[in-house]
Formats: sequence, C-alpha cells, structure tokens
Amino acid sequence: MKANEKDYQKYSDAIDRIQEGNEAMIELFNELEKDNPVIGFNGEVMKSISQAKEKYGEDVIDQKINTVVAEMLSWLDLTDLS
Repeated sequence: MKANEKDYQKYSDAIDRIQEGNEAMIELFNELEKDNPVIGFNGEVMKSISQAKEKYGEDVIDQKINTVVAEMLSWLDLTDLS
C-alpha cells in the first residue's frame, strides 16, 4: 500500500492512540482487585433479594437488609475487637 507523508502521519498517529489505549487498559486490569462479598448469600436468598429489589426498589430493600443485619450483630459481643 502506498501512502504519502500525510497518510503516513495519520496512520502513525492512529497507531500511537491505539497503543496508548492498550496501555491504559492493561493498567486498569492490573489495578483490579477481587471483590469478596461481605455476606455469602445462598442462591435462593439472592433470588429473593433480586425479586424484592425489582418490586420495591433497591434503596428500600438495602435499607431493610441493613436494619436486620445491624440488629442481629447487636446481639453479639464485639467490644473486644476494636
């Protein structure tokens, strides 16, 4: 393929931008951390939570779950861990 100086420069610039994009993607990938859930809900509970969020909204269900979990944790003596 023949190219004049202008075309050559366009291709060169495009390759440089592709390379920069690849480097940015590699950097983002290397910075990823594994997301370990705090609570390991089983499949049936996850299904129920999803259905409840669909019906009542995410914020309402998140608030209710947080209230219940906070109450359950208040039953435990965690003072010696701070």
